[in-house]
Amino acid sequence: MPVTKESLASAQKMIDEIILEKNCGPILVRLAWHDSGTFDKSVKGEWPAAGGAIGSIRFPPEINHRANAGLAGAIKLLEPVKTANPAVSYADIFQMASARSVALAGGPKMDMKYGRVDAESPEQCSPEGNLPDGNASPEGKFGGMSGTTSTEDTTPGGHLRKVFYRMGLNDEEIVALSGAHTFGRAHKDRSGEGAEKTKFTDGSKQMRADGVEAKYNPGGSSWVKNWLVFDNSYYQIMPDESADPELLKLATDKVIFVDPDMKPFAEKFRDSQDAFFESYAKAHKKLSEQGSKFKPADGISL
Repeated sequence: MPVTKESLASAQKMIDEIILEKNCGPILVRLAWHDSGTFDKSVKGEWPAAGGAIGSIRFPPEINHRANAGLAGAIKLLEPVKTANPAVSYADIFQMASARSVALAGGPKMDMKYGRVDAESPEQCSPEGNLPDGNASPEGKFGGMSGTTSTEDTTPGGHLRKVFYRMGLNDEEIVALSGAHTFGRAHKDRSGEGAEKTKFTDGSKQMRADGVEAKYNPGGSSWVKNWLVFDNSYYQIMPDESADPELLKLATDKVIFVDPDMKPFAEKFRDSQDAFFESYAKAHKKLSEQGSKFKPADGISL
């Protein structure tokens, strides 16, 4: 059954309702990124050997990879969308949910395209270790990729480049995508980072971009105070030494204001939310299409 604009519109309507009811936008962004972020441009061979946005994260062993802790629940949230719209692939549903989460949180509305073909079996899952770590080891160094060791550059900037260059992304795109930390929280039992809870995540008041007070499950650490709104406040806080100590600053966050090639972009996004949104939208769309195969080949836009 081919996917149509009508089935995609139906899926989007359901996704919007889930996001607004559950206030689950941040974890849906994480789900889509972890599906697409496995892409390795150096891998040759027939699709889907290089990984990417192919829906394979729904299968074990990939969903059980350490970096994907907690994401089985995000997939479960979206299963009713797939049931009601069987022609829409999981890969499309995951990427659509991410884009809609950003838009509904006040972020940019992205020119997404759909029609992705799903991976069909666990044998098509990507190997573990392709996703970024946020913080250094106790020795202050990073492995080359999550869960590995490497003799290459083990600085925070070197780690980010190794992971994101592998996906075909550049320094501007790395800094722009880092800004998505303005949205959501880190949980110790998922990413290994963050506190049990802070004064910003303890159940206290959080407002959405539409002015509605959000109900949420307490816990974790946020990078910014208003973590259900997508804006450029992340770039305001990262270089601010007087920022509240309960806000999260990972080594890979702080480095964007230190690394000489990343710093100009970080400062640009700090000073202009419009510039951030423009760069972010392009980088997000690019990431969402890495490794994807579309039917029809040019995709479908809504």
